[in-house]
Order: sequence, then C-alpha cells, then structure tokens
Amino acid sequence: MSAALEASYIPELEQEVLGALLLSGDVKHVPGSLEPGHFIEPFHRELFASVKQAAEQYRSIRLDLVRNVLAATVDMEGVAKQIGIPVPEYLARLVGSTVRGAAGLKDSVPAMMHQWARFSLGREAERVLLAAADPGTSPADIIRTAAQTFDDVASNLRRGKHRKTLFSIGEASDNAVSAVSEAMKQGGGLTGTTWGLTDVNRATGGIQAGEMTIIGARPSMGKTAVALSIAIQAAQAGAGVGFISLEMAARSLALRALTDIAFNEHGSIAYSDLLTGRVSEAEFEHIVLSQRKLDALPLMIEDASGLSIPEIRAKVDRMAENAERAGTPLKVLAVDYLQLIAASARYQGNRTAEITEISAGLRNLAREYNVAVLALSQLSRQVESRDDKRPMLSDLRESGSIEQDADTVIFLFREAYYLGKAKGKNADEEADRMEKLAACQNKLEFIIAKQRMGATRTVELFIDVASSAVRNAART
Repeated sequence: MSAALEASYIPELEQEVLGALLLSGDVKHVPGSLEPGHFIEPFHRELFASVKQAAEQYRSIRLDLVRNVLAATVDMEGVAKQIGIPVPEYLARLVGSTVRGAAGLKDSVPAMMHQWARFSLGREAERVLLAAADPGTSPADIIRTAAQTFDDVASNLRRGKHRKTLFSIGEASDNAVSAVSEAMKQGGGLTGTTWGLTDVNRATGGIQAGEMTIIGARPSMGKTAVALSIAIQAAQAGAGVGFISLEMAARSLALRALTDIAFNEHGSIAYSDLLTGRVSEAEFEHIVLSQRKLDALPLMIEDASGLSIPEIRAKVDRMAENAERAGTPLKVLAVDYLQLIAASARYQGNRTAEITEISAGLRNLAREYNVAVLALSQLSRQVESRDDKRPMLSDLRESGSIEQDADTVIFLFREAYYLGKAKGKNADEEADRMEKLAACQNKLEFIIAKQRMGATRTVELFIDVASSAVRNAART
C-alpha cells in the first residue's frame, strides 16, 4: 500500500461502526451489505467476522458473546501486541467511544464503505501502473482485470446504498401484505409491471421487480419481437424500460417498434417494407404518427455488441440515472441475448462455466437495481431433432445454472414456422398442412415452464411476425 493511501486511512470510521454494533448487542443492526473484507485494519476484519458469527450462532452480538467467539478464532496475545493494548480493553474503548450508537449506523456504514472503496480503487490503480510498466503485459488483460475490480467496488457500494438485506419476519410480512393490497387496487392481480398481455398478467402477476426472467426460444420463434413488444407496453404503462441489444442495431429495433405501435390503428405494416421504402403514403403517415408516440415513451435502447457484465452494469447505471431524472424510475431491463454477453477470462474455454457466470451476473443486476430483468436465451439445436418441437427446460443451451438462477423461465413456440418449412408427401397431406398453417399462422405459445411463485402453464398469444406485434389472443 502506498504511503499516500496509508496516510488517508481514518481508523475512527471503522471503530465507530464496530463500537455501535457492540453497544447495541442486537443482530438487527448488523448491515447485510457489510463484509469483513470491507475493513482496512486486519483486526477490525477479524472482529467483524466474530460479530457475524455470534449473530448466526447466538442470535445476539452482546459484547461478551463476541469476545468469546473472537478468543476462539484469533491469537489474543498476538492481536494485543499488534494493537498495543489487551483485546478486552480495546473492545471496551470501542463501545465507550461510539458517538451516535446504533442510530448513527445509517451514516457511519456508508462513510466506512466509501473509505474501503477508495482504498480498493487505489490498490487497483497501483497494480495497473505496475502492470503497464511491463512490456510483456497485454493491455486487454489489464483493462479486463481492472474493469472487473471497478465493477466489484461499484457493486458493493450500490448494494449498501440501495438494498436492505436483513428483515424481521414482521417487516417481510408487511411488505407482502402491501404488495397484495397494491395488486387489489390495480385490479387484475398485478403485483409487478404489466406485460401488456392480459392472460400472462393473470398467470404471473406481472413482471416482478428484483427477479430474472428467461425467455428462451429457437431462432425465428419471435424472441426479439416479444421482448420489444413487452418493453413498449410496459413503457406505455409508465414504467422506465431499458433494452440492451447485443445483436440488432437500434435503428432496426426502432423500425420494429414503429410497426408494432402502428399495428393497433392501421394493422400490419411489414418492417422489412420500411427498410426498402415499399410503403404507401397512408402507411407512411401512420409510421410518422407512431414515431411521435414512440418518442414520448420512457424506453431507452443500448445497441453494442460484445458487452461484458461489468459493461452492462455501467450501461444500466446510466439508464437508471436518466430514468430517475425523467421521473420514470427504471423497472424493466431486457437483454437480447444472454449467449452474446462477453464472458470474463476467469473460465476461458469452459462455456458452461462462462454461461453460469453470466447468468449469475444478470440475476445480481436484477437484485441490486430492484428491476425486472428479461434475459433472452438461445436454445439448443436438440429441439429440432424431436417430433414435438416445443421447448423444455433441458433445452436451455449451455445452460450452466440458467434454470436455477431464473425466477421464471418462459419458452416461445410457433407451430406455423415448422409447418411453413414442411411439405406434404401427397396432395391430401399437403392440403392438411396448408389448413393447419392457416389456422395457426398468427398463434404464439407462451410456455411458462418455471415460476417460483406460481403455476406452470401455456398462454396462447397473437403474433404478427411481419410487424413485430404481440397481443392477447382473440376471444371466441
């Protein structure tokens, strides 16, 4: 550690936190976002680890209990030499010198975390400087490692600032009852952001904040169309929405969005026709009107290929700030698609481990920002080898822990796609195929294959592939 960093260390910040905790003796004051590694002083790390162990073991952090745990885990005489006084005396001083007690933790914990963050960034800057001085070091490796460190620091700061992790059962039940009350007021059983699809809302209660939903499908099933249509309808309901496209340019997404919005009043306008200019004057007028409506929506699009989880987190940070300033807090984040996210070098060559890391990163994003993450996922080719090509959980490609991380897993299936590629062996079979194709041309199966808080089921939806519009199925 550099002399400049050492000189900037303020031990009183850590002492105030530890003293307040020991004075309170109550586990409810132990911050869930705080870890031993957040303390700079080695003994303070050991002491806080003992506080957490006492909390788990005795459901209390009384001074005598913490002291007993500490004595069983560290060399008390060695620590006394290190800090200059006997450990019991040091603990008594911590308790006696606390200024505001437990009430001050809301200020003293963030102040201590900021100090830890400064030191972490300083150490990484020193490491980067040394690495950069070595002609044999890869700049890409330096950047990748530094980005991971900076992301970890930022993630810790956000976690401490935005998210409470320790709840009494009373607090948790209050939150649950409030969610039910809000759902009753909204009608339709919505406890989250609307999907814009009536039967899907009924089956799920909406898109839930802090949860990750996987939307998986084979190519040409309509993953992007579904995600974009849901994003538009959530934004129309007043939710701030972010769409991170790792595959399709923002201009192409915007064309799809325009034809989606125009669909309700004009009907189908193929976005491929917009690309080539093959639209009538009347259709163009509807597109212009749709553009005005689209421009007013709290929907942000980020199109950049090869983003890593740290880079996505930086993008989401900016989206969240912009949405907050606009008065429409970020509630939904769509990522298209999971397998295109760049993995870190940690598991290079092990695709399953890479996907596991990426999946966990998206799940953590949902919780850190308390947003609903809709992560699109490509499915394995093994689907194509079956007679019934409806996806199942085992089809999650290079799945790693995608299924485990996801709170909800949804699959998309369009029978019309496969019927359109098939050919009847004779005239009767061909006539039968054409009849089935006509019947299901606009049918999309929205298969809820996993739902932590609800039942699995299949919801039938309407899709117009040409205009990228997804709607409720027609009522008969």
